[in-house]
Order: sequence, then structure tokens, then C-alpha cells
Amino acid sequence: MRKFNYPIMPEIMQRWSPRAFSEEPLAEADVLALLEAARYAPSCFNEQPWRFIVAQTQHELQAMQDLLTEQNLAWAKRAPVLLLLIAKRTFTEGGKDNYWHMFDVGTAWGYLSLEAERRGLIAHAMGGFSRKRTAEMFSLSPDLAPIAIVAIGKLGDANVLSPALREREKPGTRRPLSETVMKH
Repeated sequence: MRKFNYPIMPEIMQRWSPRAFSEEPLAEADVLALLEAARYAPSCFNEQPWRFIVAQTQHELQAMQDLLTEQNLAWAKRAPVLLLLIAKRTFTEGGKDNYWHMFDVGTAWGYLSLEAERRGLIAHAMGGFSRKRTAEMFSLSPDLAPIAIVAIGKLGDANVLSPALREREKPGTRRPLSETVMKH
């Protein structure tokens, strides 16, 4: 059970990453609203290094599913939307390396996940996929780095999961702030 020591946004308190997805399709307006939330995340010099590839049709979903590890495919195959998060590694003006590109894309993912929670949807980000095959499949330039694939949908029945995954189907705990905040 999670224990919050201070009052914070309800969406943060309630959000977690379930694996039990309903196969029910999502409204296009909901998908676009999640992308809109991500679009308004802050970024270094307002660079907005995030790029998204959305898979919603059967063909698109199959292609994206083929990139996942077996462990992730076992549950993510039910999600009606898979979203590839991509980071542009360089600044648009001047072409210099953007050291903060992954930090900024992570912030966009956070905004997206909180908007999903607010809308009664679930979003689960995965690092278990082939970045090399992803770059090849989508013809990504070397300047574009695939970061994560996010499964998005509505909460489904946990009984469709394997016993091992069903056991993990609960919000994760967090270590105390006293072990997280470093003193100097």
C-alpha cells in the first residue's frame, strides 16, 4: 500500500502502471488530448525534442508489437494504442548536442501519464523493445533516438494476465524521502 506524507495532486497519488488492458478502442479525442498534454511539457530552450508515432490500427499495432520483448508483448498486446516516444538529440538551431533531450522527453511522458490518469485511462511505459529494429522500421535518422513504447488504454481484467503478472498488478511502493533526498 502506498503511503503519502504530504498532500499532492490526486492524479499523482492514483497513477500507476497496470498491465491488465481492456481491448476496447479509445476515442481519437482522448488520444489527441494525451498528446496535447505531452506537447505542453517544459523543455530546455523550448526545444520540444519529443516526437511520437502512434499505433492504433491492427496493422500499426502489429508492427509496434513486433518490436517488444516477449515479456512486454505478453500483456501489451491487448492495449488499443501503442505510442513510440522519440527524442531529437540535437538542438534545431545550430545543431549542437542537446544534453537534456531524454530528460525533456521523460517530462513529456510524465505529463501524458497524468492526463491519462485524469481521463480514467492507463498508460504503461516500456523500455523492453528493440531500439535498433525500431530505428530501422521507422527510418529514424541518427538524430532521433527511440526512448520508450507506451501502452495506453482502459483498465481491463487482471485475470487475463499470467499468475506472475497478476501478482505484480498493484501500485508500486516508493522508498522514503529520507532515503531519496541527499544532503550536502
